[in-house]
Amino acid sequence: MDRPLPPRTLVPARRRRFLGRSRAWEVVVLGVAAIIAAPILVVLASVVAPTGDVWGHLATTVLPDYVRNSLALMGGVGAGTLVLGVGAAWLVTMTDVPGRRTFEWALLLPMAIPAYILAYAYTDFLQVSGPLQTWLRDVTGLGVSELRLPRVRSLGGATAMLTLALYPYVYLLTRSAFLEQSASVLEASRSLGRGAWASFARVSLPLARPGIAAGVALALMETLADFGTVEYFGVVTFTTGIYRTWFGLGERAAAAQLAALLLAFVLVLILLERGLGRRPDAAPPTSRFRPLARYPLSGVRAVAATAFLTLPIALGFVLPAGILVGLALDAPAGIGGDVLTYLRNTVVVALVTAVATLAVALTLAYGRRLRPSRAVRAGTRVAAMGYAVPGSVIAVGVLLPLGWLDARIDAAAEALFGVGPGLLLSGTILGLVFAYLVRFLAVAYGGIEASLQKITTSMDDAARSLGRRGLATLATVHLPLLRGSLLTAALLVIVDVMKELPATLIVRPFDFDTLAVRVYRLASDERLREAAPGALAIAAVGLVPVIVLSIGIARSRRERGGR
Repeated sequence: MDRPLPPRTLVPARRRRFLGRSRAWEVVVLGVAAIIAAPILVVLASVVAPTGDVWGHLATTVLPDYVRNSLALMGGVGAGTLVLGVGAAWLVTMTDVPGRRTFEWALLLPMAIPAYILAYAYTDFLQVSGPLQTWLRDVTGLGVSELRLPRVRSLGGATAMLTLALYPYVYLLTRSAFLEQSASVLEASRSLGRGAWASFARVSLPLARPGIAAGVALALMETLADFGTVEYFGVVTFTTGIYRTWFGLGERAAAAQLAALLLAFVLVLILLERGLGRRPDAAPPTSRFRPLARYPLSGVRAVAATAFLTLPIALGFVLPAGILVGLALDAPAGIGGDVLTYLRNTVVVALVTAVATLAVALTLAYGRRLRPSRAVRAGTRVAAMGYAVPGSVIAVGVLLPLGWLDARIDAAAEALFGVGPGLLLSGTILGLVFAYLVRFLAVAYGGIEASLQKITTSMDDAARSLGRRGLATLATVHLPLLRGSLLTAALLVIVDVMKELPATLIVRPFDFDTLAVRVYRLASDERLREAAPGALAIAAVGLVPVIVLSIGIARSRRERGGR
């Protein structure tokens, strides 16, 4: 007679969660994570690579400018996104500002237009021959030398463009933090005689610190990663320095060391975000089922609040979109070449990247579900950190090992067959897709993992009792339930790939331009009218995540009882 199985409650929890699950998933997850993390590790290892006198030359000439401009950009963008993002989040969450429900989603619209597209649009609008200065000269009667406006192609202009493009990150996370605050605490503040501003400064702001810190840190990481805006405006930063050192000087080791230094900036930001993002010890539990009582606004306060919320929408989306439409209508046919070629290149590489990213993200998330060991959890976290790393750093980290492998393969083929295959990995679409995969894996992984966590483990147990194992359970049970999350993740990856510029410029194959690269090259040649249709197409595609987020906000409002 068979012995009965011990009660489930008698099996230790750490062993019970692994019952019936092969260790093969752990090996697969760790192997994939190692491959994805390899470019970042290569960049870090390049610190000890010999560079001769090149690094000394960079350190005494241009490196101080890279550091100074990068820090100045971070300071300006950090302050700007903090004011716009936190202010907008508080007004739409805590007050009854007119048009509040429209502002909730309209404040996300500037996310649709990358900062470098804003730079192109405003350069045409504000230059001497642009519509604004032409109109001002007609109205005032001043000459070209007499009418002097601030130069947009400057450090200040780059700061303004990045602030307008990145404040929605702070707005989104801060608004979520405000919505999670306890209504009873805010009511207690009011009962003690605290007005709207005092409650904001002493109660709401400290409790929302984790969300604010995360939003500002994300905006600053994107600032460090930017290439198109600073390059077009002539502001030398680490990203422009990496590109020039690699392609201008031909010094790959020195470029890798610049990338490692930039990565150090990113790691400092991550540590600061974690330190500042800790919740206050006195943070009360949230009160999710009671709507927040909003502060009434009327008269001058209502007008000022409405103007404050309208300004970033107008400057970050409405005006640049109008400028691009006007330029596109005046543009010659196409975008300075065969538009279908650039569009086809972009769509093909975006679709291939989306499929590869979904496959890898699903493997990591499902492997973590089956084998939630410490090693697996650490591996998935490392694999998903690429989104915090600038595209130029990832590009350098991808090309160095792929170039080494190409050289070894070519040498082996020469020895065996007398002819080498040339570049098989680096300088090919395969290398470009791998760079995108490392950069945007976190975009897909986060949503897929969150959706998997919502699927109860009892469904896995039921499938196992019916003879389904591993991949069979994934295919028949989980994938049908994950269709919505997979589609959303694919769309977000496609949008990010279409907008990505620095990694594409460095890793792309010869004579293979995406829409973003083509627009950048036309704008660099001051052919803004020819660049406008492509820039407008990129902005239109950028509306996809805005629509997704807007639907999410509307759904969240319904779930919270319409507040």
